[in-house]
Amino acid sequence: MEYHEHFDELCSALEGAGAFLVVQNGKGRINIMTIGWAQAGVIWGLPVLTVLVRPSRHTCSLLAAASHFSVCVPHAGAMKKELAFCGSKSGREYDKVRACALTLNEGAVKNVKYVEGSALVYQCEIVGRSGLERESLAAAVRGKYYPDGDMHTLFYGKIIKTEKFKK
Repeated sequence: MEYHEHFDELCSALEGAGAFLVVQNGKGRINIMTIGWAQAGVIWGLPVLTVLVRPSRHTCSLLAAASHFSVCVPHAGAMKKELAFCGSKSGREYDKVRACALTLNEGAVKNVKYVEGSALVYQCEIVGRSGLERESLAAAVRGKYYPDGDMHTLFYGKIIKTEKFKK
């Protein structure tokens, strides 16, 4: 499947309950967090999925030490409790895979895991990261999304595989 197919499903999930971001660092530590922001497109001539993670989140340090990540979109209306839990609890304190009784499948390459039962999965190789600069954003955006200054880090993932699964 082409990376841009079913983009509407990704957008619907991000505008709704969210999607799972799964990361495994070089030491085998796995964490899942719920994300509501991402963008897909072409950067550097590559199909790229960019995810935004605040440095205060446990996932940010795992991504900084990782080579890959996945973004997993549940079927419409499914996994709402799991999305809520993974979006409100820290991986520093919880093994979210175990707490939510999620099963992870092996991805296309080593160090990529994805949530079994997802409708849509993007498997990505990290090709870059950058921090948002407060001064580069419009005052209205800064005021609404960054009142405490916890600016996101953007992780750029070359999409290496996209899969659509039936329920």
